[in-house]
Amino acid sequence: MATATAPAQPVKVAQSTKRPGGPIRWVRERIIPILGSLVLLYMFLPIFVVIVFSFNLPNGRFNYQWVQFSTQAWTNLCAPGGMCDALRLSLIMGVLATIGAVILGTLVAFGIARYRFRGRSASNLLVFMPMATPEVVMGSALLTWFVTLTFARGLATILIAHVMFCLSFVVVTVKARIAGLDPRLEQAAMDLYADERTTFWRVTFPLVLPGIVGASLLAFSLSFDDFIVTNFNSGSTVTFPMYVWGAAQRGTPPQINVVGSLMFLVSLAIVLVAQVVQRRRAKA
Repeated sequence: MATATAPAQPVKVAQSTKRPGGPIRWVRERIIPILGSLVLLYMFLPIFVVIVFSFNLPNGRFNYQWVQFSTQAWTNLCAPGGMCDALRLSLIMGVLATIGAVILGTLVAFGIARYRFRGRSASNLLVFMPMATPEVVMGSALLTWFVTLTFARGLATILIAHVMFCLSFVVVTVKARIAGLDPRLEQAAMDLYADERTTFWRVTFPLVLPGIVGASLLAFSLSFDDFIVTNFNSGSTVTFPMYVWGAAQRGTPPQINVVGSLMFLVSLAIVLVAQVVQRRRAKA
């Protein structure tokens, strides 16, 4: 008598949940953070060198080789003759040029972004021209203009030149902020019986303020750092970039590295504070 046999059960093969890969797959998944880190390292490597050599005590006039660690440059910042005067002048020029460029640039940005008028396209083109023009061309053109008008070169010509080339960057930055505003917010304020002045100061201006602050920082950096346009129109006035250029021919004191390190640290602190404030507002 034949006996019934149970049907054969299919054998389940355990599959590994671990996908094949290895170092190549690990790099492929993290290629963007790796490339971003390498680019940031490439960008900040000269700044790190400046910070490190600000603590160097060179044997001669040039601060190009590491000798020994010292904080003498940080404690005696004004030791090189004339450096603090040039630094003070650059700071004053940066502040004045920033104020002038921000006031004029904000007005121009509102005019171009909010109003339709004949020549609006040409105005947009003219705003970008100083940004696209080489600084040598702008500096020589301004020099020709001042010489033609028999205008004595000095503090006034430096200020006019700095406001002129910072103006375009302010207009572009503030105009981009204005273009990103939601017009319904201003309309809602009008619906709540706010007049145009109240709407501007209570709604529009606080929304545009981050763009104005960013444009101010950019304008100050451009003014403080400029050498080419300033060299054409400064006359006998010496700003900090011109002092660095002149000092590089005779020697580079470590105090120059100290000023560069301080400017970088202050800029970094401003960015970090802005990020903390923005995150707190987002959480609130």
